[in-house]
Amino acid sequence: MHRFITSSARLAAMLIGLGLSSPSAQTNAPVVAAASDLQFAIEEIAAAFRAETGMDVRLSLGSTGNFARQIREGAPFEIFMAADETFIEDLHRDGFTRDAGDLYAIGRLVMTVAHGSPLAVDGRLDTLAAALSEGRIRRFAIANPDHAPYGMRAKEALRHKGLWERLQPHLVLGENVSQAAQFALSGNAEGGIIAYSLALAPNVAPRGAFELIPEEWHEPLRQRMALLNNAGPVAEAFYEYMNAPSARAIMERYGFALPEGE
Repeated sequence: MHRFITSSARLAAMLIGLGLSSPSAQTNAPVVAAASDLQFAIEEIAAAFRAETGMDVRLSLGSTGNFARQIREGAPFEIFMAADETFIEDLHRDGFTRDAGDLYAIGRLVMTVAHGSPLAVDGRLDTLAAALSEGRIRRFAIANPDHAPYGMRAKEALRHKGLWERLQPHLVLGENVSQAAQFALSGNAEGGIIAYSLALAPNVAPRGAFELIPEEWHEPLRQRMALLNNAGPVAEAFYEYMNAPSARAIMERYGFALPEGE
């Protein structure tokens, strides 16, 4: 049976533990809805944008699927940075974005374990398979595959390895991949599958070990962004800034592959 964390207070505390900042106090700044795998990278990019241009954006981080639903319900975001381009494509088809947007990154999955975990880190998941067979797994964390792209891809990787059905009784589902990382690295689980970009973050990396999962085990994490119909000049400027050398350097530092000519 999957375990869900439903308390908003507990969720907030866990995200603060991972370093998630609250939106800027500049309430007239445009709101960027960003997939939670971008958490640390996008905070650095927003700070660099502010330093270079004097303009500010507010960041709202969460699961791509939840943001897509909120946009359909009228949420006042001006930019949507999704972890799976199909959500942008669907919104564009239904008239919620200015255009089909741009591919801005390709993400990767890692297996991660906290220091001291009885589970050894192994990107090919052989140690996870052995631990399952030996009854040594109590909980294993991934993002919720119902609405979080990194959870969807984790499910595909586990299916590829033949572990999905066996792991079902032990899954702890984060509301997004940032919460899954918190579960995996805080002692709430023996390990988990999370975003490479989170595993590389300076205040996350010291908490455990990680190894990349073969990218051919799942559909690619093609991450696309788009301007919403109500986007103003500052949102447009930040959207363009994502292609600036300083922004691209930050994305590369967090393990994202950057598209060329798409």
